[in-house]
Amino acid sequence: MLNVFTLKNGRLVQQEVVDSHALAGLQPVWVDLESATPRELGWVKARFGLMIPADVLDQDLEESARFYEEEDENQLHLRSDFLISDVERPRNERVAFIIHGSVLFSIHTHDLTVFRLLRLRARRMPGLIDNATDVLLALYLTDAEYSADTLEGIYDDLEAIGAHILKPRPSDQDASEALTGIALQEDLNGRIRRNVMDTRRALSFLLRSRHLSAEQSQEARQILRDLDSLDGHTAFLFDKINFLMDATVGFININQNKVIKIFSVASVAMLPPTLIASIYGMNFKAMPELDWTYGYPLALGLMVLTVIAPFWYFRKKGWLN
Repeated sequence: MLNVFTLKNGRLVQQEVVDSHALAGLQPVWVDLESATPRELGWVKARFGLMIPADVLDQDLEESARFYEEEDENQLHLRSDFLISDVERPRNERVAFIIHGSVLFSIHTHDLTVFRLLRLRARRMPGLIDNATDVLLALYLTDAEYSADTLEGIYDDLEAIGAHILKPRPSDQDASEALTGIALQEDLNGRIRRNVMDTRRALSFLLRSRHLSAEQSQEARQILRDLDSLDGHTAFLFDKINFLMDATVGFININQNKVIKIFSVASVAMLPPTLIASIYGMNFKAMPELDWTYGYPLALGLMVLTVIAPFWYFRKKGWLN
């Protein structure tokens, strides 16, 4: 998909591109290639003279290959990860940026929430974007805000999990559901931390490249300060996650200990009747009780009594609670 954006009255406007002739008549500030077809890549090459390599989204790249500048071709290359906080499968999506001349090219394979948010904001707020570098900085700023909103959602979810598990006498089912929820939030929090680190590296490269104006450099530094505040928030959430994880595992152990305690009490309570039955199961001739008329019901009654008495005592002590 080829999304082309131009500036009109200070607003970002998306232009419909159906063929190479429509693209040739536009002066875009941002060209977004989402799972672009070979035909669309050919249009970009013919219109802008930009050849996009097939391995542009490779994951295994060193920092020197992820951020670099080609002065002879007036190109700036960056590879950044953007968060997709999907409920079922949160992940980080790799995006390749190329500033070629006065146009920002973004290459990725999936739709990104950050990109949708920026397009919506840039249509409503005139003067937000003046050039391609402004688009790139606005994307990083929106990504930081999106990460902050997701962190707030993680905190709310952890609060709900805490209220669910920190209630009196949680069941094993409650603990199992809590462990699943905690694991999901821990994974999402870790991905946000990785995303923040990657964005910080990209902004640091932009500042070192001296490709930014004085105003843009100030904006980049402000974004870096915002990212620093997110680090503290992620660390706080990791502590909360660890607390809830320890509490949940502790409740599971307590419930298991209750089961073991019941079995222990039952085994102790059954020792006296077992002893009585063993005594009267011995084959000695001189056992006066064998000749008693009521010896059998007496032995049974004695065994029942020796079972009831320990359970009554244990219950009185609160050991069965």
